[in-house]
Amino acid sequence: MTTRTTFPFPTESTGIEAEQEERQIALEYLADAWNAADTDGIDTEALAHAALFAAIATLVRDYGEEAVAQLIGNIPDRISNGEYTLDRVLQ
Repeated sequence: MTTRTTFPFPTESTGIEAEQEERQIALEYLADAWNAADTDGIDTEALAHAALFAAIATLVRDYGEEAVAQLIGNIPDRISNGEYTLDRVLQ
């Protein structure tokens, strides 16, 4: 029997707003660390690989391999849809 692990998504609008605010703050912390490393001469490709590894390893620890594999499996479509393109123009 397989158990399905799901990622915790808030169901109430106030929970969603709080989650978005927390993610924005977390992104600002990461941007500060990224900029500091870049200033110190760390290659941005090395930073990107380290950040991906740390993120995926944390998710696997918290949710398990199967749940994370399913989540990661959706990323190619999301990339193709422009979700990770910072300078895209919405029309």
